[in-house]
Amino acid sequence: MNILIESLGWIASVLIVGSYALNITGRLQAESKWYILANIIGGFFFVINTYFHQAYPSMVVNFIWVIIAIVMIAKKKK
Repeated sequence: MNILIESLGWIASVLIVGSYALNITGRLQAESKWYILANIIGGFFFVINTYFHQAYPSMVVNFIWVIIAIVMIAKKKK
């Protein structure tokens, strides 16, 4: 179980930092569904990882991060 939680944390890091790097280099727009999905999945994985490590402030920040990304997806569909 521990290796799964740590793996989710590393995957989350790659998704969020990777999508951010692609965004600031102009390769992925912030409005792109791929950018937003990377943030939703990465944020969700961070919520799981930080909950497991009892890092509740980080968990709350990542939960809010996921909510913002979901709202962006919903707006994009309209």
